[in-house]
Amino acid sequence: MEFLTAVLAFAGLLSGIDIGVNSAPKTHLTQRALPNAPDGYTPSTVTCSASRPTVRSATTLSSNESSWLDTRRNKTLSAMRDFFGHVNITNFDAVEYLDRVSSNTSNLPNIGIAFSGGGYRALMNGAGAIKAFDSRTENSTNSGQLGGLLQSATYLAGLSGGGWLVGSIYMNNFSTVSSLQTPEEGGVWQFQNSIFEGPEGDSIQIVDSANYYKDIYDAVSGKEDAGYKTSITDYWGRALSYQLINASAGGIDYTWSSIALTDSFQQADMPMPVLVADGRYPDELLVSSNATVYEFNPWEFGTFDPTVYGFVPLQYLGSRFVAGSLPSNESCVRGFDNAGFVMGTSSSLFNQFLLQINSTSLPDFLKNAFTDILEEIGEDDEDIAVYAPNPFYLWANSTSPSADETELDLVDGGEDLQNIPLHPLIQPERHVDVIFAIDSSADTTYNWPNGTSLVATYERSQNTTGIANGTAFPVIPDQNTFVNEGLNTRPTFFGCDASNTTGTAPLIVYIPNFPYVAYSNVSTFDPRYPESERDSIILNGYNVATMGNGSRDSDWSACVGCAILSRSFERTNTEVPDLCTQCFQRYCWNGTTNTATPETYEPTTLYDNGGYGVLPTVLASVLAAAVTVSALL
Repeated sequence: MEFLTAVLAFAGLLSGIDIGVNSAPKTHLTQRALPNAPDGYTPSTVTCSASRPTVRSATTLSSNESSWLDTRRNKTLSAMRDFFGHVNITNFDAVEYLDRVSSNTSNLPNIGIAFSGGGYRALMNGAGAIKAFDSRTENSTNSGQLGGLLQSATYLAGLSGGGWLVGSIYMNNFSTVSSLQTPEEGGVWQFQNSIFEGPEGDSIQIVDSANYYKDIYDAVSGKEDAGYKTSITDYWGRALSYQLINASAGGIDYTWSSIALTDSFQQADMPMPVLVADGRYPDELLVSSNATVYEFNPWEFGTFDPTVYGFVPLQYLGSRFVAGSLPSNESCVRGFDNAGFVMGTSSSLFNQFLLQINSTSLPDFLKNAFTDILEEIGEDDEDIAVYAPNPFYLWANSTSPSADETELDLVDGGEDLQNIPLHPLIQPERHVDVIFAIDSSADTTYNWPNGTSLVATYERSQNTTGIANGTAFPVIPDQNTFVNEGLNTRPTFFGCDASNTTGTAPLIVYIPNFPYVAYSNVSTFDPRYPESERDSIILNGYNVATMGNGSRDSDWSACVGCAILSRSFERTNTEVPDLCTQCFQRYCWNGTTNTATPETYEPTTLYDNGGYGVLPTVLASVLAAAVTVSALL
């Protein structure tokens, strides 16, 4: 009977479960982020508010975030009630438990989700997870499914390719993944059109590659002519925007701070998005583990790291702050935080895309024109994003290596090996209980993850007298152990026993990329994916998050529920349900290490026959036909 349950869970035939193809409620992509930049891509002088902007110390959360959290907590409670309406923990009433402890909101679970870098591979694999976690995905709230986890989360962090995923969702009306990938709904993710060529022409986009490059060049030139230093990341961010934002000229006047101005975000109807980038100090070529980690949230840009330990209002980046204040003779500037530039900053490693221009099939005159542009920028700055004026100029003079610099250089958030953006979510001020870490990293020879990012974050947390600054993190084994013990082939929980961690650390639910129904280990630097390949990788990501719709473990959704409630159980001294105890025995890393050099990690797809090899042949054929029909609807 258990085998039959697993088979039907994977097939979804009796309940009509969507397994991640392009089926979703018909929703229209409307604009939510506001096109509020004063002059397109060019930062512009504006009238300052009565209370002039300043840099604030990172001793607490901002008043904006704290106020927003008060509202969001009620929304997540409602979402968790719905989630546990279809995720059943045997012999335990999770909804009753939530209602019983909710009089003190600090007792409630606080959820974060983090999406690693890894180019389009990370976007697509992460998109599959979002699809599985989103209650708006058709049939995702059926028994045993994970729909509603997204709505239950407080924070959503992205880095590099994972940041493209987060940014694209928020810049397009907090869209469903299905709508972003479905052309008949105005789908944005047309990755079959290379970033070298630009999107296909339609009512809001440009028509040909020549105009595409001219528009990018004109936008960046406007910023430079206004007196702002530019880098290759400006070009990269502009090109990236055309791939990710459903608006004229790639959302040229959309800013990251505009998220905070929208009604739905102010009403806390969605998690708080955070993108991550690393600081690169003057004369530094390689980014070390002690690099300052910066975050972009809807209100602020800055860091909790002790080197800078400050935040500046995001919408006023580009203003000339000195020692934390805006001098009376300086004007306020807005429009610097262009959404594409912010996403490009977090993924500046992918400036390498543009450096491949000579390997493309574009006409020579376009290659020559863009090559000239890149030569003017200079190879020394090929991987940085320039933030000038430096918002932290003469701030934290005794600790910040960039305090005396008039520009702040930022690079791809994964260059310090922390390729999963855990840093914003492990800050003690945010009190996150559980982090679902979706790892699409290319750590191995064949582009699969091996835990390197978790190892880097753990090792950084051990620097208790320096950069860690009070952040705590569960013990993580070495990369060889990840491979030898199979921790990179299935979900693993780290930090199950909070008493073994110095300080308050979240439970980490590590979900590594793995081939269920498709080889999703595509190259980090591939700029083009046919729709069929895009959709198969998103489908695989759906299976990664749901463990093949429960076919590998029919209790998986319940175990996710146990992970969500774990820290809350500890705070309320609640006896752990028997099923949760079994889940923790099954998924918690037990401390075993095996540091021997492993064989080359080269997994094969778990399911055959079009991805449904777990099923009897006849049933597989029926399901495959159903999926084909569904995809055409």
